[in-house]
Amino acid sequence: MTLLLAKVAWDHPPTVIGYKRLVHRRVVTAVGLGVPFLCACACACLNFHLAQKAAVVFLLSTIGFLPWLPWAVVAYFRRHRVAAVLRSYPWTELPCLHPTRSTGSPATVAITFHEDFAPLFRIIPFPVLLADRENDHPGLIWFAGDPRFGGVVSPVGGHRPVRVVLDKGAGREWGGGDDALALRVGLVRRSGKATQT
Repeated sequence: MTLLLAKVAWDHPPTVIGYKRLVHRRVVTAVGLGVPFLCACACACLNFHLAQKAAVVFLLSTIGFLPWLPWAVVAYFRRHRVAAVLRSYPWTELPCLHPTRSTGSPATVAITFHEDFAPLFRIIPFPVLLADRENDHPGLIWFAGDPRFGGVVSPVGGHRPVRVVLDKGAGREWGGGDDALALRVGLVRRSGKATQT
């Protein structure tokens, strides 16, 4: 395990740029999913013949994408948790594996903290195959956070930070960590249960 920065991940300039790109992607996703719904509502309210035909087109596109809108909105507002983790924890370079789930989704990463402790983390809220994202070192990953609760990962270089949480059934047997810091940045609730968003 090698600490890459003396202080916190936010001090690394590519991380800040990567976070800004994350915010941009979340805004585009939320707006892209919400605009057809708003256009369908507006066209339905107008009493013009052409507007009613457009309302049908917007309504059909909305039906397909509307279930994703709440996820996009939650992801947009939860970006603050990613920033809080990056401003509080240093990047740590660790070995990892990118196993696929039984559904074929690449949304997991197994990070080896010690020889006997390699929990499986889920990338949330949207699955991303980090091994293919501008990654020259697919067997290594940068991690910032608390291994008991989750945190933020990025390919080596810190340019694509994404949130991770412990997968169901993953152990929390790692000894160490700062409970007060994990609570302050939102990795854990007051009850001691890890947050999942």
